[in-house]
Amino acid sequence: MKKSLLSAVALTAMVAFSGNAWADIIVGVAGPLTGPNAAFGAQLQKGAEQAAADINAAGGINGEQIKVVLGDDVSDPKQGISVANKFAADGVKFVIGHFNSGVSIPASEVYAENGMLEITPAATNPKFTERGLWNTFRTCGRDDQQGAIAGKYLADHFKDAKIAVIHDKTPYGQGLADETKKSLNAAGTTEVLYEGINVGDKDFSALIAKMKEAGVTIIYWGGLHTEAGLIIRQAADQGLKATLVSGDGIVSNELASIAGDAVAGTLNTFGPDPTLNPANKDLVAKFKAAGFNPEAYTLYSYAALQSIAGGAKAAGSNDAEAVAAAMKAKGPFPTVLGDMSFDEKGDPKLPGYIMYEWKKGPDGKYSYFPQDAK
Repeated sequence: MKKSLLSAVALTAMVAFSGNAWADIIVGVAGPLTGPNAAFGAQLQKGAEQAAADINAAGGINGEQIKVVLGDDVSDPKQGISVANKFAADGVKFVIGHFNSGVSIPASEVYAENGMLEITPAATNPKFTERGLWNTFRTCGRDDQQGAIAGKYLADHFKDAKIAVIHDKTPYGQGLADETKKSLNAAGTTEVLYEGINVGDKDFSALIAKMKEAGVTIIYWGGLHTEAGLIIRQAADQGLKATLVSGDGIVSNELASIAGDAVAGTLNTFGPDPTLNPANKDLVAKFKAAGFNPEAYTLYSYAALQSIAGGAKAAGSNDAEAVAAAMKAKGPFPTVLGDMSFDEKGDPKLPGYIMYEWKKGPDGKYSYFPQDAK
């Protein structure tokens, strides 16, 4: 009798456990959670986790609760593949990430083969959505859009400047630099210097000397904030009076920590800042109350999970392929970025990029502000 009772209890526990496991939608969040780009990884993580908590509190996705699991790719493509394979083994069906284009592109192939939908808040290289995969989406713009805006801005605002185009040789950095160069050249301006550096370089003395010799007054940078901050600071220290202009890869307040006061006047393109939207006031306050500033890609990550939830509701299914089809055909979906709809490639229909300038805010700290902001 005792044995039968124990067996019944064990069976009930197993059924309950398997029921709970089945009822969870496992969402992987992948990005550089450690390493030089960890600030961006934190944005992807915090945005997705808060979205999951809010969606779960409202009843989940088609009645099922979201469980978030994390994957640290350290901005390395090989590690990104390892994360993707682990997610596949763990039963993940939806992925928010990766941050880097050079990681997102190879990882997306693993996800496609394993029936997993990937939506990146940050990877802007056009190739990510140009390969005809069923599973690739993004909530950010593309480098061909961003580069067109940046190149025209440079040509319009710095007609007599001597411009150097510098990149970090990555799919994101070089891709953005080349798109900007293409737009700049089409507007009738030719750069005086085009150079690539290596990710992780620390000493830019030789590059700065070359730019001084060429009389450079504008540096267009294709890459991330880590190297950008060093270039800005070292250029100032070595007497090169040049303004650095870049893209969405430098939108971390860590840039100011690296560059110091020399960051003042730096320019960068980025989408309209969703934290400035009055509709997001309470959500922004919730992040800050938890001790996290939801800058840059945080709300883009939040919107990524909202988009998945919207697609699942429209599909009436939590199957990844059904959700992907609905996301392309049945939008728009309400998100913190506004009503979000996707084209057949998985690219969002969003407002264009705008220019930001780095300056001191009301708190006395440097950050990036829309150029028309007071």
